[in-house]
Amino acid sequence: MGKRSGVPARRVVLVSTNYAPERAGIGPYAAQLAEHWAARGDLDVHVLAGMPHYPAWRTDPAYRGRWRLTEERAGVRVHRRRHTVPARQSALRRVLYEASILGHGLLAPPRTGGPPDLVAAQLPSLAGGILAARLARAAKVPFVPVVQDLMGAAAAQSGIRGGDRAAALAASVERRVLTSATLVGVIHESFVERVTALGVPRSRVRTVPNWSHIAPPTRPRAETRARLGWAEGETVVLHSGNMGLKQGLEVLVEAARLDPGLRVVLMGDGNQRRQLAALAAPLPNVALLPPVPEGEFPEVLAAADVLAVTQRAAVLDMSVPSKLTSYFAAGRPVIGSVAEGGGTAGELRRSGAALLVPPEDPRALADGIRTLAADPAHAAALGETGRAYATERLGSAAGLARLTALLDEALAAPGQGPAPGAGPAFRGARA
Repeated sequence: MGKRSGVPARRVVLVSTNYAPERAGIGPYAAQLAEHWAARGDLDVHVLAGMPHYPAWRTDPAYRGRWRLTEERAGVRVHRRRHTVPARQSALRRVLYEASILGHGLLAPPRTGGPPDLVAAQLPSLAGGILAARLARAAKVPFVPVVQDLMGAAAAQSGIRGGDRAAALAASVERRVLTSATLVGVIHESFVERVTALGVPRSRVRTVPNWSHIAPPTRPRAETRARLGWAEGETVVLHSGNMGLKQGLEVLVEAARLDPGLRVVLMGDGNQRRQLAALAAPLPNVALLPPVPEGEFPEVLAAADVLAVTQRAAVLDMSVPSKLTSYFAAGRPVIGSVAEGGGTAGELRRSGAALLVPPEDPRALADGIRTLAADPAHAAALGETGRAYATERLGSAAGLARLTALLDEALAAPGQGPAPGAGPAFRGARA
């Protein structure tokens, strides 16, 4: 943080409820982006974040009992604010979660040493979007949200209790946040239509895909499989990441019930973990593992025979799982139990690394896994195609460069302020 070539640093604030040390979901992307900006030397980078809690939906023990906290991580000043963390998901609990983030952020905005020159935000946090838009409007500077998920569509499509009413509320907030932006980044082109339907001109939307944020595996697969207790002759199907409602992971448990010859491994955490553990309890060929340390993660992915991504049939254009970048980089074939017309299916088809089967269909999923297991040469070819796709299209240098170009474009925009017409909901915040 500071100066480069004698030029005062420009102050950038990134609002992202999820941030390092979270290792799954949006947190790693927010951290790598902020650290990349800080490393430029001409930016003073601040992050307004929550307390680490994802994907376990439990506050990290190192941060429990803290009300407010400022820490420096890799040249970035991180301002953390306490909020509720619902162990179980419902529309009401999600509203309370967002309200606590918004309330504490309004009560105690980050002290950044002066007004920002630009405010960015990582969505789906609606509260984070509102806070960022208000900070930008108060300082009359550009506001740039990056849409990782769409909460309005998520509430409607994920099966959360009370989702219909929550979807209408979330979509209304998203509309106000996004239409107030100078530029809007979306991580996948399948989001563009949704964002423009909310009233954002197409000329202000930029596609900024996520990147693979894990290192390539280095240890022999056989060594990792032996350590994990996976026999060389058995077919191991691994799902890694959040265990939430929208994933519909019951389909993997039921596929294991149909085919005792499969070993299904669910690795991660989330609000559905307890229910999945109860469902899988009678099945010796299903295992639930906790998240592994960052250094072991690539090795575990590469040791599996098939990597699974599952979504409920209703999930279409509200999210593209961040796990896909890691899956492709691992060089293993992917099976997608996802809706044919959704953004996830489109990304899997584009990668050339996957076999697609209908969602919420355990029989089709089990048959697809057996098809991959029966043709190791084809499975290996899919994995190598995915690795090549990750190398050519999903490298971190290219991904970070796209987001940096978005920042620079917003800073250079005429007037350097948020888009005209931002509603009164975004006025009056303290910088």
